[in-house]
Amino acid sequence: MSHRRPPLPALLLAAAACLWLAAAALVAGPAPQGPGRDPEIEDASDAQPPGEERLIVTLDTDVRAQLRLAFPEIAGVSRYGGDFGRAARELDATLRNDLEQSGVFEIQGPWAFRVLELTGELGRDFEQYRSLGNELVLLGEVRPERDRLVFEGRLYDLASGQSVLAKRYRGPLDAARRIAHVFADEVIEYASGRRGISQTRIAYTSERGGRKEIWVMDYDGANQRAVTAHRSTSMSPAWSPSSAALLYTSFVNGAPGIYRADLASGRKFPVVTDGDQNISPTFSPDGRRIAFSRALGGNSEIFVADADGSNLRRLTHSPAIDTNPAWSPTGGQIAFTSSRAGNPHLFVMDAEGTDVRRVSTAGNLNDGASWGPEGDRVTYSTRRRGNGFDVAVTDLVTLDTRVLTSGPGSHEDPSFSPDGRRIAFSSNRSGSRQIWVMSADGSDLRGLTGEGSNSLPAWSPYPTR
Repeated sequence: MSHRRPPLPALLLAAAACLWLAAAALVAGPAPQGPGRDPEIEDASDAQPPGEERLIVTLDTDVRAQLRLAFPEIAGVSRYGGDFGRAARELDATLRNDLEQSGVFEIQGPWAFRVLELTGELGRDFEQYRSLGNELVLLGEVRPERDRLVFEGRLYDLASGQSVLAKRYRGPLDAARRIAHVFADEVIEYASGRRGISQTRIAYTSERGGRKEIWVMDYDGANQRAVTAHRSTSMSPAWSPSSAALLYTSFVNGAPGIYRADLASGRKFPVVTDGDQNISPTFSPDGRRIAFSRALGGNSEIFVADADGSNLRRLTHSPAIDTNPAWSPTGGQIAFTSSRAGNPHLFVMDAEGTDVRRVSTAGNLNDGASWGPEGDRVTYSTRRRGNGFDVAVTDLVTLDTRVLTSGPGSHEDPSFSPDGRRIAFSSNRSGSRQIWVMSADGSDLRGLTGEGSNSLPAWSPYPTR
């Protein structure tokens, strides 16, 4: 029910599970291919016409309605066929989807402009776009350049007629989605003052061939691909701050241990494997340390170590189960699940293990904290109705709590997006357990997976600039 480990009762069975899980040699497994790599892209940031002043349109999406954006078809999309035409259409569709999912814009697409008499003369066309209530217009063009794709995009403020953003990108045809994501995030940040999440990814646990492995997909569910191929049980991924690596728990060598996967090379290697049970890893925000849960006899405690597994140090000292740590965005606190109050609840302590305080009170089981980017709230799984779970968010200052999900099924494993505006979680509302995303207020649900059984999502940080 958390995004880093199996449900809490499974901790009590893990030692027994080790006896029947076959030991296997650690294998490298597949490295992400295709869209998972970082393609060559030329960002010509100075594609802005001479003499045009850059104007930044700012927006606080929490208090203001969406900006109305006119987005006609990208020039060239309908002109070409073959591989280039497919790449151009993919770029157009991806860019539209990114901007729509951002929540920043109310978009008018090409169909809305059939009533207009557009001439290509910008000043005249801008007035027509404004007549439909638009505040901004996004104009783009794609063209081939030998075996590469060139995309130019311009964002205009319709009130002034000024270009507020102009970019040009060059890349191979298989970089079309990547180009769209990069430009979408530029547009979103210019319009809202916040970074977009189009380039982020979601790691998760997937059971598609009889074994649980670590998988990664784009934030919108595209490009689902396996990271591990241990042919064992691997689960509970956690991102490094740079998004270049994942920590995860695996039974690949018998007892559950903590391993690391470097996404660029595909290399996997052990981090903490001594002892009977090491699970639910998480990186510190600076990437220098990790926190995790370790079994001590019939109990479990929170430990920290350097990122390579050295300098092990115990943080909690309780006869109850302490597990599933999550480091705060500042690195000064760690949230965790503990049964020290009876039923499992969420607690927060400082990074040295002191000043422990209880966060959750309602429900008979609360688990799996994920911090919001500002460090002022956490989302987690809460059980308040029979055996089903829901996703809740608690303000850490006031302790006010909102339950975001309802309806049939069990909704678990929440993970905040890096901008705090969306939450990924797992749910069996459709029958099988799948990964879903929703807005941070519980609206706008979208399913991302459909094959096999998928759980324990972890949303990546922003990509390093």
